[in-house]
Amino acid sequence: MSAVLPPCPEPEETVDAPELLHLGPFDDEPCLRADAARNRARLLDAAARLIAEHGAAGVTMDAVANAAQVGKGTVFRRFGDRTGLLTALLDHSERNFQAAFLSGPPPLGPGAPPVERLRAFGVAMLRRSVDELDLQLAAEPVAERRYSVPPRRVHLAHLTMLLREALPGADAELLAHTLMGFLSPVLVHHLTRQSAMPPARLEAGWNELVDRVTGAVGGAPGTGSPDQG
Repeated sequence: MSAVLPPCPEPEETVDAPELLHLGPFDDEPCLRADAARNRARLLDAAARLIAEHGAAGVTMDAVANAAQVGKGTVFRRFGDRTGLLTALLDHSERNFQAAFLSGPPPLGPGAPPVERLRAFGVAMLRRSVDELDLQLAAEPVAERRYSVPPRRVHLAHLTMLLREALPGADAELLAHTLMGFLSPVLVHHLTRQSAMPPARLEAGWNELVDRVTGAVGGAPGTGSPDQG
């Protein structure tokens, strides 16, 4: 995970494009002093390494302080508690992801045809989930909030916009919900860890699903269904 905090870019989409949203307090980022921003990024990178090596259960305030070579009090002053730290870590990742699909280079960002952007969005989201699966599962909202948390609303609005461009007249919102189901961290956990399915197969399946939903001919180069055996 990058140690550089991304800017909050102006979206280059249509007027109705979703705004960049985040999970933490509105005054948390990015208006920090340069030294505070560097320290925050250092702590978040240390936490990300711990998750990659030991899972979300391995992230404690003591462990992060040791990994970042700072005092434990520094971690508490910056994030409050372990929940605040995990929320900030997920927020940092979400900001990077949103910046990429709202105003980054194509095909994930603006400038590519809608079907190509749909393919790129799903592949990027699947790779992100695989890389930080324990963190996303730890932050998975309860059932009554699962579809209303700000990041999911942004993702849904983005897919809805692309589907409206690709399929004028279709029920784009309902189709977007259907596509989002394929990208659920809970499903990614089941398929990759419980069913031992390689991530490349999920990515190929996403591209095939997008092509079938949109009626795209031929699909993206190199995205045919892999050997199922």
